[in-house]
Amino acid sequence: MNQLDQHHHHFTTMPEIPMPSGSRRMPVLGFGTAADPPVEPEIIKTAVLQAIELGYRHFDTAALYNSEQPLGEAIIEAVNRGLIQSREQLFVTSKLWCSDAHPQHVLPALTKTLQNLKMDYIDLYLIHWPVSSKPGIHQYPIKKEDFLPMDFKSVWAAMEECQKLGLTKSIGVSNFSCKKLANVLATADIPPAVNQVEVSPCWQQKKLREFCKRNGVLVVGYSHLGSIGTFYGTNRVMESQVLKDIAKTKSKTVAQVALRWGYDQGIGVVVKSYNKERMKQNLEIFDWSLSDEECRKISEIPQSRACLGKDYTSPHGPYKTIEELWDEQL
Repeated sequence: MNQLDQHHHHFTTMPEIPMPSGSRRMPVLGFGTAADPPVEPEIIKTAVLQAIELGYRHFDTAALYNSEQPLGEAIIEAVNRGLIQSREQLFVTSKLWCSDAHPQHVLPALTKTLQNLKMDYIDLYLIHWPVSSKPGIHQYPIKKEDFLPMDFKSVWAAMEECQKLGLTKSIGVSNFSCKKLANVLATADIPPAVNQVEVSPCWQQKKLREFCKRNGVLVVGYSHLGSIGTFYGTNRVMESQVLKDIAKTKSKTVAQVALRWGYDQGIGVVVKSYNKERMKQNLEIFDWSLSDEECRKISEIPQSRACLGKDYTSPHGPYKTIEELWDEQL
């Protein structure tokens, strides 16, 4: 059995979640490309090629990450090398940055994303944060005086237009509280397919997940392992005694226990590692399971948010505090 067959053998079983729009199903584990601190495009490209080789089929990028171009190049190379037959075998997500979150800028922003990726469509396009900023100024962090309230209704209508044009198969939001999501749902013709938010054993988002479930919105979790980085992050997941104990009993890594828990919640999970061994380990969560007792222990882990989103608050508004940004869900 050659190496490729082994990979295939191992991952013919990457589970997939049906998408509301009935297009390509979403592979439950997504490979994240937000590097913090930023890395060279070449590093991203290599990591994506390795990920495809290992069996990842869902890739998460954003205009903000500067990873769209290397991701697109890696995918073209993967097809040329025969690692996949075609781009259709992959599920690709990108996101609309705050400075483009204005009705007339949504379509041009997605068009640029598609040019970067060298694709004629993506599978999922998300509003990155529930806030707009001065158009034309593409930066992070955003200057405090550049924030603007988002006109959910018209921005969402422009997102719907992108789906109707076939430039994205599904549309959704990211970092939206129950209240802000309800706001979008109130005027939507096409409801958001996804809300991508922080979910981990240390921030389980039970209330938001229930709200999304009731409204037919799929939750995709990021920062599942705590994401240590310059901007935010926590080692509470990796250092959790509860998770360490379970990992030890199971002869698994803490990361594997956390990811398996996420999978058991019926959500999609985006995980980022550019380390080949960890990329491989992160996929090895489908042929074993957590006991009811282990799940109960995880459900009792003290909860707190890691990604506070302070950078999206401003004394000038629209969200002066993190309480306003998350509508008190802290």
